[in-house]
Amino acid sequence: MHPTLTLKQENRLLLTLAGIQFSHILDFMIMMPLGPILIQTFGISTHQFGLLVASYSFSAAVSGLLGATFVDRFERKRLLLLMFALFGIASLACGLAPGYATLIIARAFAGAFGGVMGAMVQTIIGDVIPFERRARASGVVMSAFSFSTIAGVPISLWLANWLNWRAPFVLVAFLTVIFVIIGQQVLPQLRHHISAQKRAHPFVPMFEVLREANHLRALLFSALIIFAGFTVIPYITLYAVHNIGIHQHDIPFIYLAGGAATLFTARFIGHQADLHGKVKIYRLVAIAASVPLVLLTQVTAAPLWAWLIYTTIFFVLVSGRMIPAMAIITSAAQPKLRGTFMSLNATVQSLAMALASTLAGYLITQDATGALVDYGTVGLVALVANGIAIWFVSRIAMHDHTVVIPDVALK
Repeated sequence: MHPTLTLKQENRLLLTLAGIQFSHILDFMIMMPLGPILIQTFGISTHQFGLLVASYSFSAAVSGLLGATFVDRFERKRLLLLMFALFGIASLACGLAPGYATLIIARAFAGAFGGVMGAMVQTIIGDVIPFERRARASGVVMSAFSFSTIAGVPISLWLANWLNWRAPFVLVAFLTVIFVIIGQQVLPQLRHHISAQKRAHPFVPMFEVLREANHLRALLFSALIIFAGFTVIPYITLYAVHNIGIHQHDIPFIYLAGGAATLFTARFIGHQADLHGKVKIYRLVAIAASVPLVLLTQVTAAPLWAWLIYTTIFFVLVSGRMIPAMAIITSAAQPKLRGTFMSLNATVQSLAMALASTLAGYLITQDATGALVDYGTVGLVALVANGIAIWFVSRIAMHDHTVVIPDVALK
C-alpha cells in the first residue's frame, strides 16, 4: 500500500478532473451570455429565461439528492465517467432541441447528470489530496472556470454568432468524448468507502450525514455563497447589452478578460489559503467581493474598457471565494460519508442557484426599451447573503483525512 499519489500522478489527476469540470462549467456558463440570443430567438421574457437557467439547477438539486442514496455504494471512477458520458449526451440534446420547451427538458437532463458528476469531482479531491494541499488542489480544478471563461465561453459565443446558438452545446458534447477517454486512462480506482456490511435501506448514509450538526452547518454555508453569486451572474450579459450598451459581439471580451485574470489568481488564492488558513483567506476574498457585487449591479453607464475592469474584478473575487470555501466544505465531511455529503452539497448548491436565478428573474423586469429594471436590488440581496456567509464560516469544523490507494488502482 502506498500512502499517497506521487506528485506526477496527483498533477495528472487534478488536470483530468479540471478537464471534466471545464466541460461541465462551460455547458452551464454558456447559457448566461447566450441570454440575449435565446430571448430573441424564442421570443421569451426575462422570467422565462430565468426558468431556463433554473431548470438545470433544479434538476441538479433533485439528482444530487437521489445521488446521496447511492454514490457511496459504487467505485468513484466508474460512476464519475458514467455520469459524465450521460451528461455529454444531454448537452448534445440541448444543441438539437427544436424549441423552448424541448430545450428546457434537455437542460434538465444535463443538470441531472451534471449534479452528480460535479459532486464526484469534489469527492475525489477530498478522498485523495492531503488536507495541507487541498485548497491548492481545489484551485487547480477550479482553474477550469478560468479556462472556460478565457477560452470556452468566448469561442462558444463566436461560434454562436457565426453559426447559431446550438454550436456551443455540440462543442461540449465533443469535449465530453475526449475527457471520458482521458479519464479512463488517468483516474485511479477508489473503493475504500464501500462497506461490506449491507445497509438497511438506501437512505441510511444520507441520514447519517444529516444527523451531524457540522455537516448541516457546511451545507448552509455552501448555499449562502452560491446564492450570493447566482442572484447576479445569470443577468450580467443582459444588463451589459441592454443597460450599459455593450454590443453583443463584444461580450466574449468580458469572459476573455475575466478568465485570463482568474487563471492567475485562482492558484494564488488556493496557495494562500493553504499557507495562511482557509477561513482567513476566504473571509478576506469574500469581503473584497462585496465591492463588485454592488458595483456591477449599480453602475448605469460605462465604456467597454471600464466595464471590462468591473467584470474582471467581479470574476476574480466572486469566483475566488469558492476556492477556500470548497476546501472548507470538502474537509467538513466524515471520510466514509464524503460521497454522500458532496452529493447533498451538490443538491444544496444547485437549489441555491435555482432559487437565486428564479428570484432575480422575478425581481428584474424590462422596460419598453429592453433595459433591465431593479438589477440593483438584486445586488443588495447578494450582498446580504455574502455577509451572512462571511460571519458563518468560522462555525464549520474541518477534518484532515486522505485515502490510502493501492498501487493497482493507479494503473
